[in-house]
Amino acid sequence: MFAIVGAGGKVGYSTSLALRKAGVPVRAILRDESKAGPLSEIGCDIALADLQDPAALGRAVANADAVQVILPPEGVGEMRRSIESLAEALEQARPNRVLAISDYGAHVREDIGMPTMFRIFEERLRQLEMPKVFLRSAEHMQGWGLVIPVAAAAGVLPSFHNPVDMEFPTISASDLGLIAADFLLHPNARTDLQVVHAEGPRRYSANDVAVALSQLLGRMVTAQAVPRSQWQENFERFLSESAARLLVDLYDAHNKGGLVDVEPNGNVRYGATSLTDALRPFVPTVVVTD
Repeated sequence: MFAIVGAGGKVGYSTSLALRKAGVPVRAILRDESKAGPLSEIGCDIALADLQDPAALGRAVANADAVQVILPPEGVGEMRRSIESLAEALEQARPNRVLAISDYGAHVREDIGMPTMFRIFEERLRQLEMPKVFLRSAEHMQGWGLVIPVAAAAGVLPSFHNPVDMEFPTISASDLGLIAADFLLHPNARTDLQVVHAEGPRRYSANDVAVALSQLLGRMVTAQAVPRSQWQENFERFLSESAARLLVDLYDAHNKGGLVDVEPNGNVRYGATSLTDALRPFVPTVVVTD
């Protein structure tokens, strides 16, 4: 049996669906019961547990052969508590294997914001005496969905990537889930720790995102870098001050180049979904044009 913590998210659902298609039992672990419907429909058992309740999490993943865990991007305090809770739950349940969704840049020793929290996550999980896979994810293509309405209305794509012609690694969340499922279904018995990076079929720039949206929206879209002085304010529209600061530091590292990337000599798995296909579901059916 495979237990998927955070199965209601895009990555967790993709992993769960792939495992069910392979005919194996899946326990979908959620903190929000309202997300259970699609997972129940594909045949998952449902367990409810808050990410910061290690006892409940431990019970939810009990008797699982393998557990997939994911760390939500929140503020520093919340993420540290979630890291410890996940580790305690796994120590309690002692599954045969663990796959942790991590982040590009988790190998970097200096503080670069969000990837640094995932370095702390990996360091804590390394203490667990069980085989582990750290699947480091590139930026999710679906993250651009938040600003597509702006691009549709104004023809301008706000970008925190600057310069806007600099290519960066990115992946469809559904592809990440498929790659994770493959590792769960086909474990490597020769090693107790695998570190693998996952990104899409090619790298893209913010300009490339604008071109893809121009095609999908049927109007000209131009990428425009958001001034750094406005980053914190923009992020705080959706996140806490602490979480916003992690993203400010992340994009500083992105724009510096070479940090939020594959670890030297690192192993990489590639998804198949193009940027255009990943963005297509977010495009409104009616587009406002000049």
